[in-house]
Amino acid sequence: MQISRAKRRQRAVRLAAASTAIVALAGFGSLGIPSLTAAPQPDALGEKTGGEATVFATGRNAFSFPAANLTDEERTRFVIGNSFFRRNWVEAPASTKARDGLGPHFIARSCGGCHVQDGRGEPPAIFNRLGETKDPTVALLIRLSIPGKDAHGGPKPDPVYGDQFNNAAIQGVSPEGRVTLRYETIKGQFADGTPYTLQKPVYGFADLGYGPMHPDVMSSPRIAPQIIGVGLLEAIAEADILANAADQAAAPGPIKGQANKVWDAPSGSIMTGRFGWKANVATIAHQTGGAFLGDMGITSRHFAHEACTPAQKDCLEAPSGKSGKEGASVQGQPAVEIDDKTLADVIFYQATLAPPARRNVNDVQVKRGQALFAQAQCATCHRPSYVTKEGPFPKLTSKALNGQRIWPYTDLLLHDMGERLADNRPDFGANGRQWKTPALWGTGLIKDVNGHTRLLHDGRARGVLEAVLWHGGEAEAAKDQVLKMKKADRDALVKFVESL
Repeated sequence: MQISRAKRRQRAVRLAAASTAIVALAGFGSLGIPSLTAAPQPDALGEKTGGEATVFATGRNAFSFPAANLTDEERTRFVIGNSFFRRNWVEAPASTKARDGLGPHFIARSCGGCHVQDGRGEPPAIFNRLGETKDPTVALLIRLSIPGKDAHGGPKPDPVYGDQFNNAAIQGVSPEGRVTLRYETIKGQFADGTPYTLQKPVYGFADLGYGPMHPDVMSSPRIAPQIIGVGLLEAIAEADILANAADQAAAPGPIKGQANKVWDAPSGSIMTGRFGWKANVATIAHQTGGAFLGDMGITSRHFAHEACTPAQKDCLEAPSGKSGKEGASVQGQPAVEIDDKTLADVIFYQATLAPPARRNVNDVQVKRGQALFAQAQCATCHRPSYVTKEGPFPKLTSKALNGQRIWPYTDLLLHDMGERLADNRPDFGANGRQWKTPALWGTGLIKDVNGHTRLLHDGRARGVLEAVLWHGGEAEAAKDQVLKMKKADRDALVKFVESL
C-alpha cells in the first residue's frame, strides 16, 4: 500500500524527534568517540526553523520579516505595528498626539532603540582611562529590587529607584543616574593547551539623581534579545514545557530545569513564564506593555501608572501624554498614553516576526557539530523541536503560527548556571543562580543584523564558544566536555550553532 507524501513527512518528523531524544540521552559511545551516524536531524522539513512561517533571509534585515504564511490583511497589520515599534516617541505635550508621552524617565525612545533591526543589543563599548564606560545604557537595562516580594509574588522594587534603573529623562526631570561598567579578565585553557580569556563585567552606579539606593538593593543587568519567533514560542503548549521539567527530573544527571510561575497582567492570572532572561514574563502582551512603561515611560491599559516613586517629585509632576487619548477611559480604565488598538498592533507585529531559515544544513562540519552538540548533553536544555498549539490571546497573533513544527532549541525552563553567571537576585520562582534557556535560532545571523556576536544575558560572551565556557552549575559537565574537545571539534560545534 502506498504511503502519502504527507504521511511520510509526518513519520519523518516523528523519527527526527525520537532520534534527538535518544542521542541527547545516549552521550558518548562505548569508545568515547562522538558518532556522526547517531546525529539527530535538525529539521525533517529542511531549513524551515519556524515551519511554514519561516523566511529565507540573511543580511541586515534577516530578523525583520513577517511570517511567510500571513494573509494580506495580516501583513498590513504587521506594517502598522512595525511603524509604532520603530519610530521614536516624543515628550508631551506635543502636536504628535499618537506618539507623545515619552518618560518622565526612560532608557530608549522606541522599541527599536533597544531591539535594533528586531535584533540583539550589546553592552556599551566606549571606555575612559579608568576602564569605565561613558556610553548610555540603551540596549542594556538594570533590574532593581530589594528583599521581599510584591503583591503578585514578583520582585519588590527599590523604594527610591523602582524596579528598573533609567539613565535618561525628559526636560525638567532628573535622570536616575548612569551605569558604570568595567571588565575583569579571566584566563583559562582547553585540554589541548589552547588558551582563552573571558571578560567578567563589573557594574556600578554613578551620579544618582535621588540619593542613595536601599542598602540591600539587588541589581541584574539584561541585554535586549532578538525577538524573532516569539509568537511561535508563545504558541508552545504549557504541557510541553512542564513535560520538559518532568523528563529532566526523572532522568539521571544534574540537569533539572524548573518552570517559572509568574503574574501576567493582561490575563490577570498566574501563568508559566517563557520570556525574559529568567522566564519572568508569560506573554508577549505583558512583555510589551511592561517594556513600554519601563523602557520608555509610556502607559497602557494594564500598566497605567507612571513608574515614579514617592521620592521622585519632579517625575510625579511631569506632564504626560494622556490627554486626548480615546478608548482607554470609556471602560472605566485610567487614561493612558498608548491606546489598546495601537498596543495590540505592536504586539501582533512582534508575535509574527519570522525566524529565518537555517543555513549550511548539509555542510559536513555543521553535521559534525550537531552530533557533538547532542552528545555533550546540550540538547537536553536546548530542546530542538516542538509542534505549536495556540497562543493565549488569539486576537494578538495569527492562526498561521498554530500547528507548526518549529526548531527553536530551548526548553523554556530555568536552570542553575553556576556562581560565575549568578546575579543573586530572585525573580518570581527563579533564584539568583537560575537563568532561562534561550532559544538559539538566528544565533548565526546576529552579526549580520547587529554587527556583533555578544551573547548571554548581559552580552559578556564575545561569541558562541565563550558563551559555553561561562556555563556552570547544571551545565558544568557539558562545558567540561567542550573543554576536552580538540580545536576541529570546537569549531564544528560553533559552526552548528551558528547554522541555526
